[in-house]
Amino acid sequence: MAEENTDIEVKKKEQTFRGKTLEELKTLGVREFAKLLPSGRRRTVLRNFQIHEKFLTKAMEKSNKGKKITKTHQRELVILPGIVGLRVSVYNGREFVPVDVTFDMVGHKLGEFSITRTKTKHSKEEKTGKKKAIKK
Repeated sequence: MAEENTDIEVKKKEQTFRGKTLEELKTLGVREFAKLLPSGRRRTVLRNFQIHEKFLTKAMEKSNKGKKITKTHQRELVILPGIVGLRVSVYNGREFVPVDVTFDMVGHKLGEFSITRTKTKHSKEEKTGKKKAIKK
């Protein structure tokens, strides 16, 4: 019985976006891909499709030249299937945060993966210093 269980092949579930695989999505143009997006993102892509196409071509050219990272300030760009597998550095207001684009990120905006706010850290000395100042 143990031999029967080892003969069964485990198939990995293929990742899809709205029923289409990554290869199918890469064949689509920016406008055709926009039809698969939810309404808010679709509107953004269709209104700014030139900007999205320009960024896509720029990122592909840099990766073909051998450069690893494409820097951008455009946080509102929707992640297209052509960018999957590339590394994009997104500006968060202070520094460029490197983002490795995966298939799960398709349809989201670049700014979602570059956090702008930092968590404040307070030391114990600051806390105790404030309490001593209040007691006097």
